[in-house]
Amino acid sequence: MPRTPAENERIRQAAKDKIHAAAMTLFIKKGYHATSIDDVAKQAQISKGLLYNYYKGKEELLAAMVQVRIEEVKEVMEAATQLATPHKQLCHIIDGALDNVYQRPDVYRFYLNLQTQPEDDRVLASYREQLNEESLRQFEVQCQIFKQLGVKQPRLRSLYFSSALQGAMLMMTTYSEGFPVEEMKEQLIREYCSPPAE
Repeated sequence: MPRTPAENERIRQAAKDKIHAAAMTLFIKKGYHATSIDDVAKQAQISKGLLYNYYKGKEELLAAMVQVRIEEVKEVMEAATQLATPHKQLCHIIDGALDNVYQRPDVYRFYLNLQTQPEDDRVLASYREQLNEESLRQFEVQCQIFKQLGVKQPRLRSLYFSSALQGAMLMMTTYSEGFPVEEMKEQLIREYCSPPAE
């Protein structure tokens, strides 16, 4: 019996996920430039021909991975903005960010490293710009949440919040063993997620 279009799509997506996971493992371990498309195919345990069936080369593969990352960030923020109150929206952002880093600290480090690549690296600089532009877009959404929360200087408050959250995410990747994730969430919620006192 021939496969249905849905089955074909599921198989294609599973293959892409496998390739992305293999590439991520190698990019973290060896770096993007030191990883070859042969390495990725071997790590994914697929033929190079099958890999080229999905991606023309290593840069197209990286571009697809960066796009997935951007969509993940957008999904967290879009889900947050659907919640009823600014308090719940900010709590959702904290949960999403810290849970994501706790589950995949190496992936967070990889994209953080990509965001800080020098301009002279012509390949990676374009992906750095894409990630940074998306971060700026999401920061503007976050500023609106703080405005709705009713705080004075919502932009500045949003900046403090991002600094504290990003700092916690970085500390989690550096000192992952025993990092008090839930306590950190509670502290951030106490500090930033409540409307100002009357």
